[in-house]
Amino acid sequence: MQAIRSLLIPKWCSDVRLDGKTAIITGANVGIGKETAKDLAGRGVRVILACRDMARGEQAARDIMREVKGAKVVARQLDLADTKSICQFAENIYNDEKGLHYLINNAGVAMCPYATTVDGYEMQFGVNHLGHFFLTFLLLDLLKHSAPSRVINLSSLAHTMGKIQFDDLSGEKGYHPARAYAQSKLANILFTRELAKRIEAHGVMAYSVDPGTVNTEITRHLGSPLLALTKAIAFMLKTPAEGAYTSIYCAVTPEHQLVTGGYYKDCASVEPSRAAQDDGTALKLWAVSCQQLSIRWR
Repeated sequence: MQAIRSLLIPKWCSDVRLDGKTAIITGANVGIGKETAKDLAGRGVRVILACRDMARGEQAARDIMREVKGAKVVARQLDLADTKSICQFAENIYNDEKGLHYLINNAGVAMCPYATTVDGYEMQFGVNHLGHFFLTFLLLDLLKHSAPSRVINLSSLAHTMGKIQFDDLSGEKGYHPARAYAQSKLANILFTRELAKRIEAHGVMAYSVDPGTVNTEITRHLGSPLLALTKAIAFMLKTPAEGAYTSIYCAVTPEHQLVTGGYYKDCASVEPSRAAQDDGTALKLWAVSCQQLSIRWR
């Protein structure tokens, strides 16, 4: 069984140090985000865990500092379903931090029943795309100031089933949890492509990542049959630590070995779906996102 697993899930490691760098990781109190934070802390990075639940965020920070000698980790409150919370988080970062070298947009909700964010956006599109879009917008000046720096957006293989429903981004006409999730993951890649074009000249690179099929809490909204299947094949799923490999790869690999705007899986550049390479859709999504958030991103 282990031999089969090792064929399906390749190992990766790197001894690169990142001393003196600062990273923000959203949704870092559990799963892939926590493992990414733990790894970067071990490389000398000061890590800010951006978490909705502060009790769990602070516990995660304590866990990492206990497990990683000399780790510099703090938890900060961030609710990506509330633009006021995103604004407050960004204000606190500017007040407290002198630099920001890595923004890892890791948090996400998956296939949940229909719900809306505080601001009225469909929950999956609102958190997975708009929340991170707005957070990146607010923190971009600090990323530019700290260049060379990187934005890493977590997507998913589910993007291949996605389509941006510009006529129904609210999901009010016909909501389906899996369709809404796939749309949000496609949006992550399209956002990365357009972002990369706009910020490369400022020394900020952007990458999107497929962590693979990982055994994490994100499956909590799956129906009973799918949940049972997930448990049955759990041995074939990546652990959260293995799911973090590609995010870490995009953080530590020298810039000249990566392609800004690129899509990465299993620590290698791969081609996303045709829809994810549509620059016209990416530009339209950018404009619509700015309009929905009432921001002007030059």
